[in-house]
Amino acid sequence: MGARQIAHVNVAAHPTADSTLQQFREVITGEKPYRFLVHDRDSIYSSEFNSALKAMGVSNLKTPFRAPQANAFCERLIGSLRRECLDFLIPLNGRHLRGILKEWATHNNKGHPHSGLGPGIPEPSEGIPVQETLGHRIPSGQQVVGHSVLGGLHHDIDWKKSRHEKGGNPER
Repeated sequence: MGARQIAHVNVAAHPTADSTLQQFREVITGEKPYRFLVHDRDSIYSSEFNSALKAMGVSNLKTPFRAPQANAFCERLIGSLRRECLDFLIPLNGRHLRGILKEWATHNNKGHPHSGLGPGIPEPSEGIPVQETLGHRIPSGQQVVGHSVLGGLHHDIDWKKSRHEKGGNPER
């Protein structure tokens, strides 16, 4: 089972089929296999757009008319973005909003636990040891380090090699 990740974010006041297709070209490079694009019936998704995506190996799945529940994953992501980020911040302009979205997407992919992964993180950071189960114990030679995201709105926690390698308690 694959993990759903945010592959790309952008902001456009008036998106066009050409600009949207260019964004897909930037994301779909052939390094990772993408199978489907689930989208609504917006005019951006023209027949030329669909043909170009098909040439990239991506199948188009259109949602039914007036049925937002048909794309529940996207609706859930947009709801999470709004509740966890945009309800607390006021973007000043498009560039500021783009920066907020990129930082939130990185947090969502690398630091935010996803219950569908049991709970897990889609892209764990380098250096996070994969443990079977430790309960609430800190692994030997590791310490917990936190850093703020979006100016303190969220916090990510990572493992870091402890300064005390000889089994000492890093809290002392």
